[in-house]
Amino acid sequence: MAIDTAFTELSSFLGDRISRSKPVLDQHGGSETHFRPAPPDIVVWPENTNEVSQILQVCRAAGVPVIPFGAGTSLEGHTSAAKGGVCLDMARMNRVLSQDPGDMIAVVQPGLTREELNHELRTLGVFFPVDPGANASLGGMAATRASGTTTVRYGSMRQNVLGLTVVLADGRVIRTGSRAAKSASGYDLTALFLGSEGTLGIITELTLRLHGQPEEIRAGICPFPNMASAVGAVQQVIQMGLAVARIEFVDEATAGAFNQYAGTEMDECPHLLVEFHGSTNTVTEDSEIFREIARDFGATGYEHATKTEDRNALWKIRHHAFYAVQSLRPGARALVTDICVPISKLAQAVEETRADIEASSIPGPILGHVGDGNFHAILLIDPDSPSEMAEAKALAERMSRRALGYEGTITGEHGVGMGKLHLMEEEHGDGWALMGDIKTALDPKNILNPGKLVPPRN
Repeated sequence: MAIDTAFTELSSFLGDRISRSKPVLDQHGGSETHFRPAPPDIVVWPENTNEVSQILQVCRAAGVPVIPFGAGTSLEGHTSAAKGGVCLDMARMNRVLSQDPGDMIAVVQPGLTREELNHELRTLGVFFPVDPGANASLGGMAATRASGTTTVRYGSMRQNVLGLTVVLADGRVIRTGSRAAKSASGYDLTALFLGSEGTLGIITELTLRLHGQPEEIRAGICPFPNMASAVGAVQQVIQMGLAVARIEFVDEATAGAFNQYAGTEMDECPHLLVEFHGSTNTVTEDSEIFREIARDFGATGYEHATKTEDRNALWKIRHHAFYAVQSLRPGARALVTDICVPISKLAQAVEETRADIEASSIPGPILGHVGDGNFHAILLIDPDSPSEMAEAKALAERMSRRALGYEGTITGEHGVGMGKLHLMEEEHGDGWALMGDIKTALDPKNILNPGKLVPPRN
């Protein structure tokens, strides 16, 4: 009855921007990874902050859950409607509201993707650097405090979001942060909502920090005889303070997947993929220093590319790694792990993870943004095999606990969602209960993305 009441009230001002069609519901309740489908009861498409406020007022009065939806690229069940409710699809809130290259700022709506934003900025000499790989929506990237391939130089969403417009569970609209480069005014509410995964409020506008387009960009790739050598080279590069913009690792299984999926001709051994940004002299010098470090750690070659099309081809392969790895076992589902450790512990964590996977019955190629200590294993499982699912979850849990043992974190970028909920108390202790208190204060009826991130409530 609550859903029917909400549908009637929402239809009165949304018109045809509301649906209960089963194909539409299924489209918004699936997952790219191992989670079972959990479709919502209703999907709506708001176009502005005022409509989002109206939607939340209706849903709060009816006690109906609200689940925000961006591009649907999350990997931990963030957009699953675990308790049914209304899916808030932000696809029509996809405009650049203002651009200010002088202040290096853009104000955007949450449904805009990072690629769409950079297309808009291409003639202004600036760009938005956070690159999680997928063409994710900027609102979703903020909600999960996303990072990615360029974090080692430019930082994550935490460093690149200056302010937000947020609609709270009761329909109130607040604005956090400012256009200034810094502030000592009050609590950092922007940081509070970054990484909150839609559990505290719905982001409807973002003020983003832009960066100047570098004079020169050079990408490179080099093979290594083994995993330890490649990771050792990464540690040396970071400890020397080399200004690398990207430094990515793929193991031999991932290299083989690239060859099979994209027709590349990589040696089936571990590789580092790197990129340097800066002046021509700086990029040339950094690239040569990297070549020397790689050679010292046993690299058997180093190819670099300065042409845009060659660089784009290299990163396109890396960004499609998830699908390339999935192709190694047709019909399999993926359980994607995501841990981050201090750089000094990176080699041990990777080697121990590899040993665990090799001792299991499940294939699990390893890759990641190793420049900031973040790496993943993509565990390929038969979706009809409970034993494989249990084994994969045990492997993932062992990885997470290893990260905690090294004073790292259970997730460097994918977030918590439903998949890592059971590990939050172990990482945060009483801090996790405090997160639950904040959630209760802002959303006492627990309508915002329930079942995710914070301690469960009835």
